[in-house]
Amino acid sequence: MANLTGRGSGVASPGRRSMAAAARAAAKRTERVGPGPDAPVRVAERSAATSTRAGAATDLAEPDGIRLEAPDDASQARRPDEQHAGPVLHADGPVADAARRRRSVLGSAALAVLVVAGLIAVAVLGSAYRDSRQADTARVQALAAAQKAAPVVLSYDYRRLDKDFAAALGHLTGAFRDEYRRTTTTVVAPTATKYHGVVKATVAKPQGGGTPAASVVSASPDKAVVLLFVNQVTRSTQVTGDRVDLNRVRMTLTRTSHGWKVSAVDAL
Repeated sequence: MANLTGRGSGVASPGRRSMAAAARAAAKRTERVGPGPDAPVRVAERSAATSTRAGAATDLAEPDGIRLEAPDDASQARRPDEQHAGPVLHADGPVADAARRRRSVLGSAALAVLVVAGLIAVAVLGSAYRDSRQADTARVQALAAAQKAAPVVLSYDYRRLDKDFAAALGHLTGAFRDEYRRTTTTVVAPTATKYHGVVKATVAKPQGGGTPAASVVSASPDKAVVLLFVNQVTRSTQVTGDRVDLNRVRMTLTRTSHGWKVSAVDAL
């Protein structure tokens, strides 16, 4: 084989040394490959590739003799996160933490709203239930108070007017109490005394007995309206025998610290 190192006169250039090294490497590979039908072809291809790389390296040499080597494939294949400028946002980064915190705050706020709404609903339902129970209690108590007050308030006897009027005042309240006192003092008492008037009132009952003819028209925890059918039997020097009057009376009752009291009476 011919000597390609260029030994003899003068110094071989870097390009010649590279080509010589490539040739020796190709010769060694030829010996390792061994004979075969396509061995010359493979040897030729490898020798050509080696020579091409050597030539490329030679072309990269600078005028001052410094040889620049081409970067290998590993250095050229940069990772995806190195090819893009700026920070890479990961699932566990600050932005994700902020998003989780916002979701947590929003979830807590929504839960608080639901809790408050539930408490309001419970309070409203509880208040409605309490008012309903109190109204039911008021109906029973006001009806009983009206049935007890009607015979006392609407009755009197000229022989004991002071006693009868005082008993009636015990069932009254408010402005109606004052009005009753004025009326009985200025009108009823003089007339009853002059004509020996006696009036006896009773709440009507069905023939043969039974529940008194009285019912609650409306009721709230502090006020109720009761309708009663009242029979009044009147005797006086102006009437022959007993006169019976069948009256319908509407009584308004108000809850006070002393129980249910009559605050208005209207004849219908």
